[in-house]
Amino acid sequence: MINTYTVIDLETTGLSAKLDKIIEIGAVRFVDGKESEVFSTYVNPGVKLPERIVELTGITDADVENAPDMEEILDGLEAFLGGEVLVGHNLLFDYSFLKRAFSFRKRPFEKTGIDTLRIARTCLPQAERKGLGDLCGFYNIPIIAHRAVGDARATGLLYQRLLQEFGEKEELKGCFEPKILNCQVKKDSPATPPQKGLLYKLHVQYGIIPDYNVEKLTKSEASRHIDRILSEQKAVRG
Repeated sequence: MINTYTVIDLETTGLSAKLDKIIEIGAVRFVDGKESEVFSTYVNPGVKLPERIVELTGITDADVENAPDMEEILDGLEAFLGGEVLVGHNLLFDYSFLKRAFSFRKRPFEKTGIDTLRIARTCLPQAERKGLGDLCGFYNIPIIAHRAVGDARATGLLYQRLLQEFGEKEELKGCFEPKILNCQVKKDSPATPPQKGLLYKLHVQYGIIPDYNVEKLTKSEASRHIDRILSEQKAVRG
């Protein structure tokens, strides 16, 4: 059974790896079942944080304003994760954001992982709710919810509790085996100079104060903003 692993958790601006951004990364390494090291950082997403995310996480625009962007974080994060197995609760959600972040910068990111949500669905059919907070409540595991390191640490402790209770049962051992994390990410690239130039021009022309950083947009994001502005102005003109 895997007893040395790194737990990963992200806070994001929403649920779509394609449309939303990472705002906080937390990773906790466990060695022989004991917490060993922590990686923690805010991430500047280049957009204004949605009010619902501020309310949920307590993370504000001021917290991320001067934080590094993903380009500055990837080397340190990759070094911290190393070649170890990842653990997470609904792991593919977090992995899809990281996979996209690495892919965007043309860097490989291939991992194996263990999902505590998948384990709980198999081993705890009697638990009506299987969210991280619910399962931590079930096992009396302390948790600082909706913060990356707090959730990662709680997930690591949850994995240990599930491993102790179910890991030796022959019919359940497969739940604790690392699986290759498959996540298809559509390739994207930074907004082109003509796209950025057109956006700046449209902002000035129509007196728009954007809630995003033009310099951090992808090609598809820039295209969506351009189309939206032109559509809105066409509607105004009738």
